Amino acid sequence: MDERKGYKRKVYEHRKDLAGEHSLSDIGQIILLILFLTGLLIDKRILHFSLFLAQLFPFYLRILFSLPFLILAFLLARSGLKAVFGEQREELVLIKSGVFSIVRHPIYLGAILLYLGFIIISLSIISFCIWIVIILFYYFISRYEEKLLIDKLGSQYEEYMNAVPMFIPRIKRK
Repeated sequence: MDERKGYKRKVYEHRKDLAGEHSLSDIGQIILLILFLTGLLIDKRILHFSLFLAQLFPFYLRILFSLPFLILAFLLARSGLKAVFGEQREELVLIKSGVFSIVRHPIYLGAILLYLGFIIISLSIISFCIWIVIILFYYFISRYEEKLLIDKLGSQYEEYMNAVPMFIPRIKRK
């Protein structure tokens, strides 16, 4: 099997406990953020596609409905980042405790939910369309990172993939 190397930022090159990421991950996220904000501004200030939606739902209601998504986004991303980067380990190990026992990519899910929170606040149709592209991008880089982890951790990671969903948590029945 041909082992993938995976891109690591310069600051993390020395860390053997990180599998790496897709080389387009960081720049892709920045480009999509800029695209999302640009689409939001164009929708709100120039094209006014979503004006009728904003008139249907008062701003305070939109804020109220977006808060759970924004809070959950913060908690997922913070917990995921802390688990991965909070401590340096001697070697690459599978992290499957905490937030990683609920979803395999909590940091990316946090980003997706953050965008959703802003869509609820703005009710921008253009931003919603860009959000779909953002979800596809996160899926693409997640699959790449999973291939890296399978190459490095083997069946241990494949078992984890079968037990824990990628983005949408399972509702457990007792």
